[in-house]
Amino acid sequence: MAKADLPTIPDDAIVEEKFLAATGPGGQNVNKVATAVQLRIDAYRLGLPPHAWVRFKSLAGSRLTAEGELLITARRFRTQEANRADARERAAELIAKAHERQAKRIKTKPSKAAKARRMEAKSVRSDVKKGRGKVSFD
Repeated sequence: MAKADLPTIPDDAIVEEKFLAATGPGGQNVNKVATAVQLRIDAYRLGLPPHAWVRFKSLAGSRLTAEGELLITARRFRTQEANRADARERAAELIAKAHERQAKRIKTKPSKAAKARRMEAKSVRSDVKKGRGKVSFD
């Protein structure tokens, strides 16, 4: 999905944006600067329709807290700005994916001819198995 297609997260939905000491790339800088971003978004303020809310909850999984906050931690990059943008983009992708509707399953049933073929095959197989019984010389 292109960045232009992603929904924007309302400013009032962002509860907290905290910078943490990150692990991973960054050399000695990792010990000095808090580059990882922890983003908390109030899911109730996103105004999701019912079908999207159900899907959002399943997609978010353990990232959704009991208070209804989406918790995203981004520590992929070496700078605060890049991690901040990454966290917001990942949240927007999750919201966009929640809005996608699942395709309805269309019930199908076998035709009469297919049922007849199946029954014929069963009877043929049954006859083959009957022929394997003990032979009597009466």
